[in-house]
Amino acid sequence: MIFPTTYNCLTQNKFELGEYKIVPIRYEDRIEIMKWRNEQLYHLRQAEPLTEFSQDNYFKNVVTKLFIEEQPSQILFSYLKDDVCIGYGGLVHINWVDRNAEISFIMKTELELVEFDLHWSNYLGLIESLGFGTLKLHKLFVYAFDLRPHLYSSLKKSNYFEDAILKEHCYFNGQFLDVIIHSKLNS
Repeated sequence: MIFPTTYNCLTQNKFELGEYKIVPIRYEDRIEIMKWRNEQLYHLRQAEPLTEFSQDNYFKNVVTKLFIEEQPSQILFSYLKDDVCIGYGGLVHINWVDRNAEISFIMKTELELVEFDLHWSNYLGLIESLGFGTLKLHKLFVYAFDLRPHLYSSLKKSNYFEDAILKEHCYFNGQFLDVIIHSKLNS
């Protein structure tokens, strides 16, 4: 299978910040991404662990179509340090009419403890170049279960504001938790 390497809807497909960059999601990263998603199920909207079969199926039947759509519902990237994938994410639930999108991002699980703020800050800078620069969106937001307060400090450092709290919006480990949405407007 020949996997696409550029999105038709973008005039720029690579965004760089020093030794870090985001590039259209690479097929070769799919198994590592699956591993990270399964290790971090607790904060994702994912009901069950992924399998290699389900991951291959998702890439072949969903992700490949995103590359050719004029207004895809999501635009996914591999997040690289020196060309090695250490995370992935993108803009998801893109609303082309209202010009907003949700930011999605997870990093290699081992980096969560030691370099969380560094990678979130880098990633936000890169994804904002895409969302606010290339796509000229009006608003970017992060939808997060109230499980990782260190995420909020990273977002605030990058000038995101607390936009909404959805009270007891998700059920996790036998209790209802809030969802907190942080947003940034294109100024």
